[in-house]
Amino acid sequence: MPQSPQDKWVTLHGLSFHYRDWGGTGQPVVLLHGLASTSHIWNMVAPILVENNRVVALDQRGHGESDTPDHGYDFSTVVGDLDEFIGSLGIRQPIVFGHSWGGDVALEYAVTHQDNVKGLGFVDGGTINIAARPGNTLEQAKEDMAPPVWEGMTFQKLEERARTWRTPSMLTPAHIEILRSNFRQNGDETITARLSRENHIRIIEALWDHSPPALYPQVQCPVLLMPAREKDNESVADRRWRKEESIAEASRLLPRSQTVWFEDSVHDVPIQRPELVAGTIAEHIKSGFFG
Repeated sequence: MPQSPQDKWVTLHGLSFHYRDWGGTGQPVVLLHGLASTSHIWNMVAPILVENNRVVALDQRGHGESDTPDHGYDFSTVVGDLDEFIGSLGIRQPIVFGHSWGGDVALEYAVTHQDNVKGLGFVDGGTINIAARPGNTLEQAKEDMAPPVWEGMTFQKLEERARTWRTPSMLTPAHIEILRSNFRQNGDETITARLSRENHIRIIEALWDHSPPALYPQVQCPVLLMPAREKDNESVADRRWRKEESIAEASRLLPRSQTVWFEDSVHDVPIQRPELVAGTIAEHIKSGFFG
């Protein structure tokens, strides 16, 4: 097993897309990051999965080291990118795992390319339904989900700020590398988010028109739901309740699914508890859950 992946690029729809090729043989596994993240979110999960699987992680359009056009952030286009990517590598019948928004991209992909996917996995994602939230509006969603303002921020200041929201166990050099991958450094040492604010908002607009409950009954492949929750954290009790309701709805509407809750886990569980995430995925592949 290689100690590190190969960073590669492929041209899709006239744009350059970056991906991390972890190599391996066996079941093809495609990993998708979430909104304003990158393929590096899987840096700690992929080395475990590659022991028995063929593993690649894609930087979706506008993210990471892929091109950043000012268009094409609707689900139809993003799913088209994914389909072209899978085809360009000659991958057949992959299992597609998505974190956060990446899970919703995987969901849309499975509905429109039913013959091309063996299974899906949602890592604290795949259930984003912002238009269904009572009293919500698109303008409110844009405000609530807008990215932070990073103007004047440096990598040093970013790491200092990270200490206010992350535990020491999530501030190792490997974690910092993943955090830094979300930004590019300017000539004056300030940083800029790789996903622009404008493109971030475009994805929120696409999510407004995205309804997972309408898609679930159309999914023909098995789906592994892997939501994260903190039962003892009362500050997120309302969010936890909404998540539990959405997972129950997904379990009810998906023709074939199984749910594994990641307890005492934060949203970025792939970097908080990579062994748990990778182990759960590997176990379900090995057991034949996906066929």
